[in-house]
Amino acid sequence: MICPHCQEERRIGIHSIGERRYRCHECGRTFAETKGTVFFGCHYPIWLITAVVTLLAFGCPPSALMAAFFLDERTISAWHRKAGVYAKEVQETQVCQGRIELGQVQADELCVNTQRGKVWMATAMSVFSRLFLWGEVSAHRDGPLIERVMEKVRQTAAAIPQAVLFAIGGFSAYPRAILKRFYTPLHTGKPGRPPHLPWPDLHIVQVVKTHSGRKLKEITRRLVHGALDRVYEMIAYSQAELGWINTAYVERLNATFRARMSSLVRRTRSLTKTIQHLEYELFWSGVVYNFCTVHDTLEGTPAMAAGLTEHVWSIQELLFLKLPPKPLHGVV
Repeated sequence: MICPHCQEERRIGIHSIGERRYRCHECGRTFAETKGTVFFGCHYPIWLITAVVTLLAFGCPPSALMAAFFLDERTISAWHRKAGVYAKEVQETQVCQGRIELGQVQADELCVNTQRGKVWMATAMSVFSRLFLWGEVSAHRDGPLIERVMEKVRQTAAAIPQAVLFAIGGFSAYPRAILKRFYTPLHTGKPGRPPHLPWPDLHIVQVVKTHSGRKLKEITRRLVHGALDRVYEMIAYSQAELGWINTAYVERLNATFRARMSSLVRRTRSLTKTIQHLEYELFWSGVVYNFCTVHDTLEGTPAMAAGLTEHVWSIQELLFLKLPPKPLHGVV
């Protein structure tokens, strides 16, 4: 256990058994067991909060939780918000730390209905480990939305540069956003910004779907950047069951989010009110998917396949994970 005040972990003693408080003999201050976790400041039993946010992560509507546990809607929404904010920090500290061998990355967008109109949710995943890498929500389907996602995907890359294949949809903002971030600067000694050279083993393919009304009319697969022979080599390595260019895995991930986020169900009365709340739902469901959901094809969780952990996390273990303190502004 680490003191949240001075970060000391060797001189921690028990202050109060009933209140589950500890004392740091280094700085002399006391702190609660739940300090730095989702449970801090919540005047409800830990088992109840765990049960509610677990059900929320698997698509249970808030109205059903209100009836089952006799809770106020605002209480459930506050717990969901705390879990989502915490989950986003877990995703940043556990996934976006330059430790992932990306291999094949697939990215796509979802159009989501809210109480204030349609918004867009963009997601990206690693095919080999099925790991959810990052997601963003925006009122518009535009370049900045895709660039924010690709910036976080870039932060997950373990080796720089490495072999990466991007399989994306037909949105034209993807190639620009990828090439803008996956590059190596060529230092020539001349004044000005050095030229940006794309990674030598970087490949981009697009799957363009043409619709006639609601019916799928045609699927066009095209190479945007890289070598086609190398593309099929990487596809054969990361997905043995499919041998052609596709975005099936990220579409399956988005279908999982639709099943696990009550506001994404196509015909629902639980539409989200704000973009921020949709983001909370996305990251809470995404982190539970990464660290607590076992895949039969992986014999473990996506986080285990990506080498981020060695065991399946329980929801309570995830909620009790204490994140490193954020650095103060202006302090190096």
